[in-house]
Amino acid sequence: MTVLVFNLFSGEKMSFKRGGGSGEFGSSKNVAVFSRNWTLFLCVSSFCAGMFFTNRMWMEPEAKAAAKTSTLQERWTNLKSEDCNQKIVEKRNFNSSMGEAISMDQHDIQEQDKGISDIKIKMSLAKEEHHSVSHSVPVRGNMESSESSALKRKYFMVIGINTAFSSRKRRDSVRSTWMPQGEKRRKLEEEKGIVLRFVIGHSSTSGGILDRAIEAEEKIHGDFLRLNHIEGYLELSAKTKTYFATAVAMWDAEFYIKVDDDIHVNLGTLGMTLAGHRMKPRVYLGCMKSGPVLAKKGVKYHEPEYWKFGEVGNKYFRHATGQLYAISKDLATYISENQNILHKYANEDVSLGSWFIGLDVEHVDNRRLCCGTPPDCDWKAQLGNICVATFDWKCSGICKSVERIKQVHELCGESEEALWHSSF
Repeated sequence: MTVLVFNLFSGEKMSFKRGGGSGEFGSSKNVAVFSRNWTLFLCVSSFCAGMFFTNRMWMEPEAKAAAKTSTLQERWTNLKSEDCNQKIVEKRNFNSSMGEAISMDQHDIQEQDKGISDIKIKMSLAKEEHHSVSHSVPVRGNMESSESSALKRKYFMVIGINTAFSSRKRRDSVRSTWMPQGEKRRKLEEEKGIVLRFVIGHSSTSGGILDRAIEAEEKIHGDFLRLNHIEGYLELSAKTKTYFATAVAMWDAEFYIKVDDDIHVNLGTLGMTLAGHRMKPRVYLGCMKSGPVLAKKGVKYHEPEYWKFGEVGNKYFRHATGQLYAISKDLATYISENQNILHKYANEDVSLGSWFIGLDVEHVDNRRLCCGTPPDCDWKAQLGNICVATFDWKCSGICKSVERIKQVHELCGESEEALWHSSF
């Protein structure tokens, strides 16, 4: 057996012959001879064949791996897409829920704001009512319920009788003549809408003997309107403002009247007089006058601010005398709303007139509101021209009113039927 051995490096051929237990290397004619070119060709072919089979074996796993990778990526993408979609839906639901919650919260806030606004309005009204009632002594017995319901019903007129701590006898003289008492006064309020009260503030010593005396008198008669005001003659202008502000807060009336406690008044005739002006919005009624501005100190009715009225010796502007005057509801409300900025002169009737200067107010001068004592009011009554109010000009009231008012009432007073049969 002969084996050919090629020296690939040198291109030489060698032979190995084995036979009979011995071998020999050497050249032989029977040995196939391969050229160098064929050797190189076979090597390249072998290399290519190896590469071909190697690529075939690796292509299929790589394809499978790529397919598997693609599948995994697709599944991962789908999972991410589903997760994003779910998150978007959840976010939309969350936003929707939040929007509804915010909308509900805004609605609740609006409702709460509205409720708070209503509460503030109610508190303001309650505070005003408490302020007014706390500054007046309530009427005894069933008059308390009448006072508390006064804000709800309409009245025709409220008459405030200006009085002082030292005027107990004057008040009693008024009660015994032209001012109804007890059940008749309550009936007058309910049927005719006429409210009558003595108007007084407080002493400089709170809870002192003067205040206690008024409280004791109030328990007997129940006909006082107490003001948040310190009494004093030089404080009449301030008292007038406080009276109108308090009265308009307590009673919803068409007219508000101020009278002094030393004059005589016919209530039925007063009501009929005012009824003729009830359709007018801003009315100021009284006996109009224009007295001199008194610049000299020490005299009665001295005006410290006389220089505001021009040269010495000038007169005041036209205004109602202070014994009795009436104003409509609009003007009383105006005083109440502007009381903190209304200027006060020394004389309260001048102050009241000054508050209406510049306003569209109708001044009504009615001389029946300032009749003289008998024989003046007497012969007028006999002629059927009954006076509304009677007093003496020289005394700015009825001179010695405690002793004389009963006589004036008998001679100049209207009949009791005139009041109760009058239709306002």
